Order: sequence, then structure tokens, then C-alpha cells
Amino acid sequence: MAQPLVKKDDDYDDEEEYSPFLGIEKGTVLQEARVFNDPQLDTRKCSQVITKLLYLLNQGETFTKVEATEVFFGVTKLFQSRDIELRRMVYLMIKELSPSSDDVIIVTSSLMKDMNSKNDMYRANAIRVLCRITDGTLLTQIERYLKQAIVDKNPVVASAALVSGIHLLQTNPEIVKRWSNEVQEAVQSRAPLVQFHALGLLHQIRQNDRLAVNKLVSSLTRGTARSPLAQCLLVRYASQVASESAANSQTGDRPLYDFLDSCLRHKSEMVILEAARAIAELNGVTSREVTPAITVLQLFLNSPKPVLRFAAIRTLNKVAMTHPMAVTNCNIDMESLISDQNRSIATLAITTLLKTGNESSVDRLMKQITNFMSDIADEFKIVVVDAIRSLCLKFPLKYRSLMNFLCNILREEGGFEYKKVIVDSIVILIRDIPEAKENGLLHLCEFIEDCEFTYLSTQILHFLGIEGPKASDPSKYIRYIYNRVHLENATVRACAVSTLAKFAVMVDSLKPRIYVLLRRCLFDSDDEVRDRATLYLKTLGADGSILENEKDAQEILFGSLDLPLGNLETSLKNYEPSEEPFDLDSVPKEIKSQPLAEKKGSGKKSNGLGAPPITHASSVDAYEKMLRSIEEFAGFGKLFKSSASLELTEAETEYAVNVVKHIFDRHVVFQYNCTNTITEQLLENVNVIVDASEAEEFSEVVSKPLKSLPYNSPGQTFVAFEKPDGVAAVGKFSNMLKFIVKEIDPSTGEAEDDGVEDEYQLEDVEVVAADYMLKVAVSNFRNAWESMGEDGERVDEYGLGPRGSLAEAVHAVIDLLGMQPCEGTEVVPSNLRSHTCLLSGIFIGNVRVLARLSFGLDASREVAMKLVVRSDDETVSDLIHEIISSG
Repeated sequence: MAQPLVKKDDDYDDEEEYSPFLGIEKGTVLQEARVFNDPQLDTRKCSQVITKLLYLLNQGETFTKVEATEVFFGVTKLFQSRDIELRRMVYLMIKELSPSSDDVIIVTSSLMKDMNSKNDMYRANAIRVLCRITDGTLLTQIERYLKQAIVDKNPVVASAALVSGIHLLQTNPEIVKRWSNEVQEAVQSRAPLVQFHALGLLHQIRQNDRLAVNKLVSSLTRGTARSPLAQCLLVRYASQVASESAANSQTGDRPLYDFLDSCLRHKSEMVILEAARAIAELNGVTSREVTPAITVLQLFLNSPKPVLRFAAIRTLNKVAMTHPMAVTNCNIDMESLISDQNRSIATLAITTLLKTGNESSVDRLMKQITNFMSDIADEFKIVVVDAIRSLCLKFPLKYRSLMNFLCNILREEGGFEYKKVIVDSIVILIRDIPEAKENGLLHLCEFIEDCEFTYLSTQILHFLGIEGPKASDPSKYIRYIYNRVHLENATVRACAVSTLAKFAVMVDSLKPRIYVLLRRCLFDSDDEVRDRATLYLKTLGADGSILENEKDAQEILFGSLDLPLGNLETSLKNYEPSEEPFDLDSVPKEIKSQPLAEKKGSGKKSNGLGAPPITHASSVDAYEKMLRSIEEFAGFGKLFKSSASLELTEAETEYAVNVVKHIFDRHVVFQYNCTNTITEQLLENVNVIVDASEAEEFSEVVSKPLKSLPYNSPGQTFVAFEKPDGVAAVGKFSNMLKFIVKEIDPSTGEAEDDGVEDEYQLEDVEVVAADYMLKVAVSNFRNAWESMGEDGERVDEYGLGPRGSLAEAVHAVIDLLGMQPCEGTEVVPSNLRSHTCLLSGIFIGNVRVLARLSFGLDASREVAMKLVVRSDDETVSDLIHEIISSG
């Protein structure tokens, strides 16, 4: 027998908690379900059995078709009972079983009878069940009853019909859209829930018609929604309309802002909060517009209700990301929330204060946070650490106290994710604040002495190998690194050996000492550690100097390997052992997506006849091999780059065409991949007529048509242009597909002799500056940057205008330049107002290019950018700046 449920409270912490469903089995419950067939129904027992069946279904238990059918027929017999509670359980059971269309017929008559019952509870539930289990055919039969139910005087029945309409809109939208008049009438209902559900359904019906939505919102904002829930919905819809509409160019007023502002004075707290959140999230909201919302939220910070304090501080936290100065008036109230019993509220208060505080308040905040950190869980600590990192980047002069705080909490108890966030933050501060390097590196060395996480230990050792040799006294880190060789697991020991070798290469004075330490590693118990030590010793030489004949090995082991690892792996797998050694120059340097992506599903668009394999590493080689096999292009030289395919036709059109741009030193070849999607036609003499009037530096030299293009058999036609040697010429090309159409005789499958000339307009193709840049990653950006020197450096600052976010500006510049982001700097945290992005690439002519972009976002959403470019050729550095200024 099932055990009674014992409520667990503070006085019974050690008591075991029992469930009334403990140990029930499907077979036993199905046996108990036979009670549904008893002549004299026991309503209480039947309800208990249905409850158990519902529990099994919600726990993921599956019934076979036979079992489900037997239970369904048994449940339908319970309609003879007049017990209201049992009837509600029957409705639930039928909804959960979701009977097949054949079985639905059996219960439909009973449900329709209940839908017209005088008992409102029967009516409401019957509507819900019918709409859940019926298909479109039966729905048309009961549509009249549903329309009547929507305007029913009983709010329970009306709400049931409206909620059912919301669900049905996903499967039978055409039927539900015919209810607009009744739903419009329900919006004026005095019942709060009816008005709420009616407004939600009416908006969903009109959501694809922007003009209709604007009209709906405008009409309702002139009145007053009686339901606070409906008013919250209206605020959301008004916010959407205001965000999509442009502000008045003369007065600067935003449409519907007055309505949102008036909702800040509503008698319902939920409406006030919804309006404040809506104003704060408006696109490009100004400090003047957001101030009334902040004033209202400040009042809620002192509310006795925890939910209001939480909602207010969470909204202020979001506002502080874009308008920190506007939130400073709330600082005193937020400081009082640091000691709030609700840790979520306290965490949000701390992080908001860190965003809004000034440089003079940092020390006071840090003292409060120190006592606060021990009382919260790791997930809240992570949020605080992220905020502290942002604060340190905002006030770099305060790095000492903030760095000490991070290092102190790093030694405290905590999980992996928490410790990882701290380590990542320290690494970022060391990288972006040079004065913090010595202190930060020493703290990281002390941390790995007791670090229990292998991943963190290896990451710190790797970082030490990059930054440690550049410190003022690199020798003080050797002891910490060598201790890892003796006191850690094999993975960390191997990483420590590599770090020691990096110090030997970069710091001449340490080479003899490290050479001795590496020799000791030859006796390690792990193969990986011994192999690494042997390799490094052979590379370093007996006296610790780099051997002349090991320069290549030294470059691979310690230098900046400007090769995508995936491409290197593929090339090594394809390498066939021979007398000729493996050539690193043969590895493709470009990180590419699939060159010709075949459309899924329709099967009408293809990547073209003889299209090269779509593996990343081999795509350029495959394209080059294909182009060299064509006599007209054989003399163009080495292929520099092939672009991703660009669609020139809309989906589901008669002819599918996409283009790939092949870039050579003096030529650009357009490869048009064509597919004929009409079964009754054969296309012959297919070619693309290209108008280069908007590309003055290009002149057409070769056009290679396609002789025949049968149905669904892809083919290719080419057009080649000559351009000035080594020049990044740009321009726009108009394209017209020309061909001869021949009808296919369906009886014989043969094409008619006579054809008709036809043409088909294609989209334009542009050759842009990014087409002349290869995306090439560097494993160590700082080393690559410093090794390039300042001779080819060019620096300038640019205003990028208003942007929705800092991330939008970063991605726009990356796309414009066509370079490869390094070290994950393309990811912009949402709470930062400044960001540095690192890019690398190879410009046509095999010129290496590195770029450091520093972005800043001000209170008016204007983005400024400082661009520093280094390259092997100063003219390329100038060209990168020209691309930005003209883009």
C-alpha cells in the first residue's frame, strides 16, 4: 500500500520524504483500471486509479496501443457518473491519452453533450478536451459552438474557448482567424482573464500584419484595460511597436512612449514593473526617456515584498549596462540590499553597484563584497566575478585591490566553473593591464600549487609559457613550474615540460638551467613526459642553444604556427611516405566553410557538376585542380582564394544558380553553378552575360558556356576577368542567364529539334576587399604581433555611428575585412562597454596582416573604434584603413 506523504520542514530535516506514488507499477495500475467496468461505480476509487495513470504518463511511461485503447474505452464509461470531481479527472485522462481519430468518434458525442450542458464546469472542460483531440474536419462542425462560447457570459467558459483558440491557431489557423469578431468583442469583457486571453489571441491572429497590430495597439492604448494581466500584455505589444517605429525626426518623440510612461502610474504593481522594463529595453533609449522608469524602480527597492525588490533590481541591472550614470541615484538603496536575505537580490545589487560605482567607491564596495561572497552559491559568485573583471577594465588604476580580491577568492573553496571564471578574469586583466602582469602571474603560480583541476593547471602553465618569459624576472617562475613535474599527474607534468622549454627558447640566460631540468625529466614514469623532454632537449642542443638544423622543429614547437590545426591534420593524413619530406607550405591556410552547400530537402539546387569535395582543408586544392584542367584558365597561375557560394536566384524558382568567386593575382573567375528544375525542358548553350560597367578596373577575357543542361542535372559555366596585378580591385557585376529552351516530348523523352532563345535575370555579384583576404589563424597573437615589428604599422580612429550593441559593430568590421578572429575575441560579453578584438589574415600576394581593434560604446549608443594594423607591406596596412574609411 502506498505510504502517506510526510511534509518535510525545519524540525524534521532527518526524516525521509515519501511519495504516495512510491513503487507503483504499470501492470498493477492497469489491473486496477478494471474498476471502470464495474456496474456500481466507486467514484473515489476510480479517481485514484486515474490519478495513478496520469502519474505514470507524466513520468514518461509508455502504453502500448492495446493498453491505451483499453484504458480509453474504460474511461469513456465513466461519463455515466454524475460526480463532478470524477468528470474532471475523465477530461484530464482523455486529453493525456490523445486517442486516435478512430477512437475519437466514440467520445465526441459525450463531449458535445457536455459542451451544451447547463453545468458551466462541464462546458469549459469539454471545450478544452474537444479542441485538443479533434482534427480540422470535426472542428468545422463545432465551430459555431466555439464562437458562442467565446462571447459566453460565464468567464470560465469564455476563457476555455479563447485558450483553445490559441492552441488551435498553431494547427488550424484559417479556422481560428474567422473568429476575429467574437474575439474583438471578448477584448471588451469585464472579466480580467477573458480580456487577457482575448487580447493574446487577437494579437496572434494579426501578428503577421504589422499595420493591423499597430491599429490594435493604438486603439487599446486610448482606453483602459480592466485586467492588469491584459494591461501587461498591451505594454509588451506597445513596446514592440515603439521599437519597430522610428522616432519623430523633428521632436524626437517616440510613438507610444507616452502610453508606456502613463503605465508607470498604474495602480497595479505588475503593470508598473512591466512598463519600466519595456521602457528600459527600447532600442536606443535615451537617459531622458529611461529616468522616469528608474525613479519608479527605486521606490520598489525598499518594498517589503521580495518579488518586487528582485524585479526592480534585475531591471536596474540591465539598465546599468547601457546607462550606468542614470542609475547612480539608486546606489544608496542598492547598497542596503547587499545584506538582503534573498541571495539573488543581493547578488544583483552587488553587480549593479559594480557597474554604476565610481573609482572612489571601489574600495568600499570590495570590503562589502568580501563578507558577502562566503554566503552565496557558486553560480552567484560567477556573476560577481564577471562584474569585478569589467570594473577593473573600467578603472585600470584600481587593478591592485581588484586583482588581490580575485586572487584571494581563488584560494577559497569552490567548484570548477567558479575557479575557471576567476582564472580567465585574471588572465584577461594581465593581458589588458600591463601593470598587473607581475602580481597576477605570481598569484597564478601560487594557485597551481594547490589546484585540484587538471584543466586549470594546464591552462595556467600554457599562459605562463606565453607571458612568463616577458616578465622582468622570469627566473622566479621556474621553481613553480618545475614543481609541477614532480607533484602532479602525467597531463600536467607534460604541460610543465613544454612550458619550461618555452622559457629556454625565449630567455637566453635560463637555457643552461632549464636544460639540466629537462634532462631529469627523461626518467619520468610517463611516456608523454619523457617524449617531450627528449624532443625539446634534441631541439635545444647540449648547451641549451637552438641547433641550426632544428630551426623548423623549433618553429613548430615554440613559434607561432599560422596553420589551422584541422587543415594540418587532414594534410598529414593525406601525406604518402616518400623520399620527399612533408612540406608545411602545402597545408591550406584558409579557414573555409563548405564551398558549395547543396540545399537540403528540395533537391532542386545542387553544387554543380564536378564540384570539388567540401572538406575544409581540401576545398582550395580541389577548386585549383578543377580550374587547371580547363585550358582557358591553366595559365592564370596559383589560385589564391575561392569564396563560399552565393545564391543568385530565389528559392523554388525555375532555374537555380549560385556563383563562386575564384581569386588569382591578375584574374577573377566567376563559376556559375546552374540547375534546371523544369522537367519538360532541356537547356542548351547556357551562358551568363556579365555587365561590368560598374567595375571599371576589370575587363572580360574568357567566357565558357555550358553546352547542355538537362533536368535536375547540375552544370557549370565560367566567366573570367582580368584586373591589375596585385591590386585589390572592387566592383559590381550584373548577370543575365541566356540559353536556348527545347521542349521534351513526354512520350519519348527526347528534346525537340527547334528551340527558343530565352533569358533569366540573376542577382548582382560584388567583388569586395574581403575577397582578397584569407582567414588565417595564429596560435599566439602577441608573439606574432611583436615579431612583425612597427615598420608596417598604421594607426587611426573611426566613428562607426549608432549601433544596437557593441557585438553588432565588432561583427560588422570582421565581415568587412574578411579576417580571422583570434583567441575568441570575436565574442563580446553583453555587459561590456569596451572591447578589444584581434584579427589575422593573409592578403593577396601572401602578405601577412594583423589587426588590433579597440571598440568603445558611449551612452548614446555611438561606437568609436581605434584600428592598429601591422603587415609585412606598409601599403597593405594603408589599404586596410582605406577599406574601413570607405566601408
